[in-house]
Amino acid sequence: MAASPGSPGALRRAGNEEFRRGQYGPAAELYSRALAQLEAAGDASAEERSVLLANRAACHLKDGACSLCVADCSSALELVPFGIKPLLRRAAAYEALERYSLAYVDYKTALQVDCSAQAAHDGVNRMTKALLEKDGVNWRQKLPPIPTVPVSAQTRWSVPSAQAPGANTPATAPRGQGGGNTAAGMERARILKEEGNELVKKGNHKKAVEKYTESLKLNKECATYTNRALCYLSLKQYKEAAQDCTEALKLDPKNVKALYRRAQALKELKDYKSSIADIKSLLKTEPKNTAALRLLQELNRA
Repeated sequence: MAASPGSPGALRRAGNEEFRRGQYGPAAELYSRALAQLEAAGDASAEERSVLLANRAACHLKDGACSLCVADCSSALELVPFGIKPLLRRAAAYEALERYSLAYVDYKTALQVDCSAQAAHDGVNRMTKALLEKDGVNWRQKLPPIPTVPVSAQTRWSVPSAQAPGANTPATAPRGQGGGNTAAGMERARILKEEGNELVKKGNHKKAVEKYTESLKLNKECATYTNRALCYLSLKQYKEAAQDCTEALKLDPKNVKALYRRAQALKELKDYKSSIADIKSLLKTEPKNTAALRLLQELNRA
């Protein structure tokens, strides 16, 4: 039986249509009307209310009302924990509000839900850079705790929802297989990376490569690739270093460490033209990067 014109389902679909047309205010109003009708239904409509709140949050985000976006996403996540769309939208709102620690936590949580979510990978890389600049090398110590996502929540969001607003909202890709898709796998990958980092500090680059390799089997993370590339440079395995940087740049095309380390590797491989191209790309992002400027001078003399 078709939904009546004023039913929550009909209002939601009308809101989605307004959203697709770029009419974010009218869309938010329609979602609000649908929510008002569902309030009386209580827990029975928790999932539908969560979708509507996440949709209205997308409208707020588009209109720059970031605090309202955060509020709606938080309410959506209370109803249905670990929804990928409210997590990504709240992270984007926190980022716009320059609350980088909270944005980082949401992006990392979203990656546990769906490790193929490119928006979350990009967000983690941006927040890492912002927090490093803001709080220095010990920035991780100031982070709020990152929740562990249960396996049930990871599978629930494996198929994109047809109920959410259209093409210009964060989508979720179908999940792949393998240990990296579970919360336990993601946590194991993080621990292995940290163990690799400790070995690098001790100068044991060969053992660190093993740790990073194990970590990458579970979670293909940009920082792990650039860390392993650093080890390969120290071990004079320049082709492997360049390859790791290329993988890192697929995840984050402007990653400064990946560009710099690939340039170093290519210099050793005597591919000066490509090395210079990487340094010039890096300098577009960080024009005063002294190490890059020094390497460019060396390359111009080569």
